[in-house]
Amino acid sequence: MLSWLAKRLLDRNMTHLRAGDYGPLLRMDAKDVRFRFPGDSSWATELEGKQELERWLERFVRAGIQIFADEVVVKGPPWNMTVCVRGTDHLKTPEGETVYENRYVIWGRMSWGLLKEYEVYEDTQKAAALDEYLAGPDRPTNSAPGTAATT
Repeated sequence: MLSWLAKRLLDRNMTHLRAGDYGPLLRMDAKDVRFRFPGDSSWATELEGKQELERWLERFVRAGIQIFADEVVVKGPPWNMTVCVRGTDHLKTPEGETVYENRYVIWGRMSWGLLKEYEVYEDTQKAAALDEYLAGPDRPTNSAPGTAATT
C-alpha cells in the first residue's frame, strides 16, 4: 500500500516536472538533502541542500527532459524509509525525433516524508551523448517541456 501511494505522489510530481514545474518535486526534499548523480557527464554532481538541487532541476527542466517512474518501492518506518524508483527519461526534438532515451534507478532515504538523500543511476554513456547533443547547433534553449528548441 505504501509503495502504491508513493508511486501516485511521484507520478503527480513528475507530471509537474515534465510541464516545467519542479516545485512539487523539490518540496519532497529536506533542506539539507544530499543528491548524487555519478558519472563523467555535465549532469554528474554531488551536492547538498535544496538550493543546490534546485539549480540542477532548473537545468533539467530547461533541457526539456521528460521523466517517468515505472515502479516505486518504499519500505521501513517513517523516520527511516528506503525508496527505490525505476523509470525512463527522454528528450525529443520539436519534430518528434528522440535524441535521448535512458533508464534510471533512484535509490534514496526518507525521514518523515522528506527525502534526506538519494542517488540516480543510469547509463552514463547516454548522458554523455546527451551532453554532445546539447552542445550542438540544435541545442535546447528555453524550449517547451518535452521538446528541444533549435536556435
